[in-house]
Amino acid sequence: MTVTEAIRARRSIRKFKPGAVVTDEQIRLLLEAAMLAPSACNTRPWEFIVVKDRAMLDKIRDAHPYTGMLEAASLAIIVIALPESQETVRDGLPKGFYPQDCGAATQNILLQAVELGLGTCWCGVCPKEPRIAEIRELFKISTEKLPFCVIAVGVPNEDPEPRGSYEESKVSNI
Repeated sequence: MTVTEAIRARRSIRKFKPGAVVTDEQIRLLLEAAMLAPSACNTRPWEFIVVKDRAMLDKIRDAHPYTGMLEAASLAIIVIALPESQETVRDGLPKGFYPQDCGAATQNILLQAVELGLGTCWCGVCPKEPRIAEIRELFKISTEKLPFCVIAVGVPNEDPEPRGSYEESKVSNI
């Protein structure tokens, strides 16, 4: 599968095959793809929590109102931002770029999942303070770290139509 094909095939999946297995090798490939994402001054301001435990997946669903798909998903990957990792590098040059960096890591997970035949759904946590607090408490995440998003992962049980398309009106040529 080419990158072009993966981009065009990617969908937000909200229906997963219950009980489907995502292998440790597949999880490693997803996380490896995430860690190959670009980041400001190569600071790599991220960590990841892989959640397979069904009770913990249910607690995420209770804490985050838009993660209902975790009921049947095989696992969740929580992307954790490390804002302080960028503060002292090159006189603070990369400071504040962790949202872009974690977004790039998240997108790499989504695209890698397509190639592996898996489905994903990106559920934002940051910048919503109540969601940040709930996920931080649930996983005992220290205050210098920031829960960025929850990614539901599993074997898709739906094939939704694409929702985006190229829009010439959003392009300026100068």
